[in-house]
Amino acid sequence: MSLPDPLPVTPFTRPARGKVTLPGSKSITNRALILAALGTGPTTLRGALFSRDTQIMVAALRTLGFAVETDETALTIRIIGRGGEIPVREASIDVGNAGTAARFLTAFVCLRPDGIYHFDGDEAMRRRPIGALLEALAQQGARADAHSFPFTLRTAGLPGGAVSLDASESSQMLSALLMVAPLAKSPLTVTLKGAAGSKPFVAMTEAMLRQFAGQPSEYQIEGDASAASYFLALPLVTGGQLTFANYGGPLQGDVKFREVVAAVGPARHAVTQNFREFSDTFLTLAAIAPLLDGPTRISGIAHTRKQETDRVAGMARELTKLGQHVIETEDMLEIHPQPLRPGQVIETYHDHRFAMSFGILGCHDLLGDGRPWLSIKDPACCAKTFPHFFGLLENLRQKSLAY
Repeated sequence: MSLPDPLPVTPFTRPARGKVTLPGSKSITNRALILAALGTGPTTLRGALFSRDTQIMVAALRTLGFAVETDETALTIRIIGRGGEIPVREASIDVGNAGTAARFLTAFVCLRPDGIYHFDGDEAMRRRPIGALLEALAQQGARADAHSFPFTLRTAGLPGGAVSLDASESSQMLSALLMVAPLAKSPLTVTLKGAAGSKPFVAMTEAMLRQFAGQPSEYQIEGDASAASYFLALPLVTGGQLTFANYGGPLQGDVKFREVVAAVGPARHAVTQNFREFSDTFLTLAAIAPLLDGPTRISGIAHTRKQETDRVAGMARELTKLGQHVIETEDMLEIHPQPLRPGQVIETYHDHRFAMSFGILGCHDLLGDGRPWLSIKDPACCAKTFPHFFGLLENLRQKSLAY
């Protein structure tokens, strides 16, 4: 679906009603692709996400010599594992702005004892952390010619032994090592320097390693809990109630956002919440904070300054544009509701979560007559994880009119 840019968001004039089928989890899909490639023989992923980030992973695996068959209509991906072998010795891999692909593939190619791999990404990826992972892989004999994208990585296999890693900037670096560790020539032990970025995502990796230990022929991907946050928040903005076809699997820490929604409730109570363990969803709460009954305090988000964009500064900037009083510190946002200022265009910074979060705020009927009052710049950036987000939102609005 082609979207105008900027996209005016049409508010709901009736309470939201309907059933939401979520896209597959990006985090699970990209982990499953790596784990299936590390296995032996074919694995079919069902309910897989088809988005920019997962397509980047599929394209990279094909570049590295893996047979990958995709069926977007059936939401399936079939990949033939090579038992730790990386078929192609030298390749150029473009990871775009996909953090999971960037970190997972960097460790993955190090299984080859004589590889030469040229990595690059977009401008945003060139600012995102990868150096600590490259330092850890250097302890296994790999050599990179830079500590950020672009770089060329010369691999030496994974002999095993002790490796130290600073994963404070991104837990994906620890997950990357954990997934390849079972294929090392001798036991590989990772010692952390400081805390890992997001413990629930490390727990997800560990759980999936156990699930793939028996080499499943089929694997079901859970619905995306981060994507669910927008539709959990929508009834707080519009009233009404939504149901979900595929929400609530055991692997994703972001299901904790439903506790935040329960605390806000239909009365729109302001909340104080530490988002350290489910930070992908903090923007959802921040965007609707202007509608709550007092100051919203969001903490545990300093590490999100190094994600697709500086999410803390960006959120403060856009909320201020909308007339809100925002106090920003390194690790916290405090949002004091003020009358919303209509006619604003939200800058998304090429970050899908800005587009979707403010898309939900735009569903509030601010003017009282169903006219759009807020527009989203670059709405197509949602293709990173949720290509049909605005289509689904409009479908729910149309259904609400029928009740």
